[in-house]
Amino acid sequence: MSAPVTATDDDLPGFDFDPRTRVVFGAGSIQRLGELVRESGGHRALLVTDAGILQAGHVEPALNSLRSAGVETTVFSDVQPNPTTDDVDRGVAAAKSANVDFLIAVGGGSAMDCAKGVNFLLTNAGAMRDYWGTGKATKPMLPLIAVPTTAGTGSEAQSYALIADAETHAKMACGDKKAACRVAILDPDLTASMPPSVAAATGMDAISHAVESYVTLRRNPISQLFSRRSWRLLSQAYPTSIRDPQSRAARGAMLLGAHLAGAAIENSMLGATHALVNPLTAHYGITHGVAIGIMLPHVVRYNAQTVAAQYGQLAADLRLCPESSPQAGELLARALRDMANLAGLPSSLAPFEVDPAKLPQLAAEAAKQWTGTFNPRPVTPASLEELYRCALTD
Repeated sequence: MSAPVTATDDDLPGFDFDPRTRVVFGAGSIQRLGELVRESGGHRALLVTDAGILQAGHVEPALNSLRSAGVETTVFSDVQPNPTTDDVDRGVAAAKSANVDFLIAVGGGSAMDCAKGVNFLLTNAGAMRDYWGTGKATKPMLPLIAVPTTAGTGSEAQSYALIADAETHAKMACGDKKAACRVAILDPDLTASMPPSVAAATGMDAISHAVESYVTLRRNPISQLFSRRSWRLLSQAYPTSIRDPQSRAARGAMLLGAHLAGAAIENSMLGATHALVNPLTAHYGITHGVAIGIMLPHVVRYNAQTVAAQYGQLAADLRLCPESSPQAGELLARALRDMANLAGLPSSLAPFEVDPAKLPQLAAEAAKQWTGTFNPRPVTPASLEELYRCALTD
């Protein structure tokens, strides 16, 4: 008889898991919004969204539910993509004018980030830069319910708001456990109107969250549970969601997968892919998810020697190879590129005419990004520049 297996500290590293968000998932679950607000003690709510979501009709069912529950609601839709401190300041003014006691975000990551930013300043005063970092809010914050309408950022599972300084354009990650959503409503019917290009880009972003969070230096048994389940949902549903956008099953899997990936990020952070993408977005206006699809395969190849076992598990989930295959990293990278190609996303930086002479500057900026510090294989300006060079052509 073999000896019993004994877990060691290396097998099960220590972690601190502190979930704050209740998840309500299912088609039609938006109809429960008013009930959930009242259950949490809300009477006067600010609903944060953007003009596109308003035009798509997603705010109306939310308002209907809130009216039925007797919740007075003010709609603030003056939110731009990649919200800035100006967006937050306008939202705070609207919230103060309506004397709200509750916040709701309906939309993508921009609406959710803005709502969290409003929460910081409405309850703790000051400016967004005062909360750049983690745990800097000293006073209680208002309850927040998030209703994502895209399957991408997973912001509804995170306690961070990503807000750009309107003057310097620096992106500030402002995090506090008190800023986490009280409830996340995941209704697949709300993602049905996503344009194909948005579904492709946000879906690739969600996939990158699963892949990166699975291998970061801060990964732990809880984060990896979320990452692995997210990866299985997203990698299987993404092709179907591209080929058949009306598939409710695929939309549901993408929405839940994106949420689980967001929960993984909350516990493990991200890696070099996101560090590389931010300068590309800032200098060349490349859509975040599009840039992710280009850079992620190269980062997987770069990391493969360090996290071969983890990449083997993800590759095996796709039945690309056995977990122990020495080719797992390369096969996983190719599969990720194929997913992007299937969705019509570019596989290189060539269409964007990125100037090779500017790569050292981009790499220097990428090296300053916080997410790169959690990459499993250390990165430097030189290694990041080489990753950019790899992505210049197909």
